[in-house]
Amino acid sequence: MKKIMLPALAFMMLFSCQNDTTETNAPEASATLRRGCASQEVLAAQMKADPSLALRMNKIEEFTKNAMANGRLVNGKVEIPVVVNVLYKTAAENISLAQIQSQIDVLNRDFNALNSDFNQVPTAFAGVKANVGISFVLQNVVRKATNTTSFSTNDAMKKASTGIAPTTPTTVLNMWSCNLGGGILGYAQFPGGASATDGVVMDNNAFGTTGSVTAPFNLGRTATHEVGHWLNLRHIWGDATCGSDLVSDTPTHNEPNYGVPAAGHRSTCTGTPLEMYMNYMDYTDDRGMFMFSNGQKARMAALFAVGGARRSFGI
Repeated sequence: MKKIMLPALAFMMLFSCQNDTTETNAPEASATLRRGCASQEVLAAQMKADPSLALRMNKIEEFTKNAMANGRLVNGKVEIPVVVNVLYKTAAENISLAQIQSQIDVLNRDFNALNSDFNQVPTAFAGVKANVGISFVLQNVVRKATNTTSFSTNDAMKKASTGIAPTTPTTVLNMWSCNLGGGILGYAQFPGGASATDGVVMDNNAFGTTGSVTAPFNLGRTATHEVGHWLNLRHIWGDATCGSDLVSDTPTHNEPNYGVPAAGHRSTCTGTPLEMYMNYMDYTDDRGMFMFSNGQKARMAALFAVGGARRSFGI
C-alpha cells in the first residue's frame, strides 16, 4: 500500500487519453491501439494562462485529505445531471440518442457496481472493491454542425464561437462528443479549473457501446475513466514510476498497464505488489477495467461534502 502525499504543483494534471499506435509488451495487449496520456502540454498551457489554478487545486487536495481523515463525507446518493454536446462534420460524428444513452447507462453501471464484470475482481481485491453510489441522468443533448475536421485539447469545442459552450457547469456535468485528432480518446478537467471549460471531452468513436464506437474502446470505459478524473481521481500509477494516486488501498504501480494483463501481474515497485490493473484509472482496454476501490470512492465523495469542490452537485 502506498503512502498518501499531497502532490507538487507539476503533478496536478488535466488528463487526456489517446490511442497510441506503438506496440506494447503487456500480456494480451492490443497490437495497434492502446491508451496513452498526452496532457502535460495541456497542463503547462493552463498553468501559464492561470497561475492561480495550482493554488486552487492544492486547496482542494488539502480539503479532500481532511474530509477523508475526519469522515466528513456526504451521506446518501449523488445524482448528477448530464448534458451531452455533440459536434459533427459527418453523419457518423452526429451520434444517435441511443449511442449517447448507452454511455450514460455504462456510467450508471460502473459507478454503482452493477457492471456484469464486477464479479471478475480478483479475490485479493474483493475487500476493497467499491460501489461508488453516484448516478448520472441525461438532461439534454445539444447538437451543432461544424466545419472543423478534428479537435485538439485546446478546449475549442467548449467555446460558442468554435463549438458549444457548457450548460450551467456548476450544477451539470457537460460532456462533449466530437472528432478528436491525434488519436485522442478523451480528456477531463479536474475540480478547481475554470467553470467555462469544466467537463469531459470524448471522441465519438469511444462514446458509449454502439453506433460509431470501435474496439478495443467500445464498452464505454473511456468515459468512466475520464469522469473519474472529473471526480478528482488520479491515474493509478501516480503518473510517475511507483508514484502515488493519493489513495491508500490501491497498490503501487510502476507504470500504466495496456491491453489486458495476464492474471497475477505484479509491479516492480517495493514489495512487488499485485497490480490492480482492472481499476478504471489504469490504461487497460475497456474489457480489462471493471472496478473502483473504497479509497477512490472516499476521495470522490469528499467533493460533495460541505465545502467540497463539487458540493453544488450534491444533496
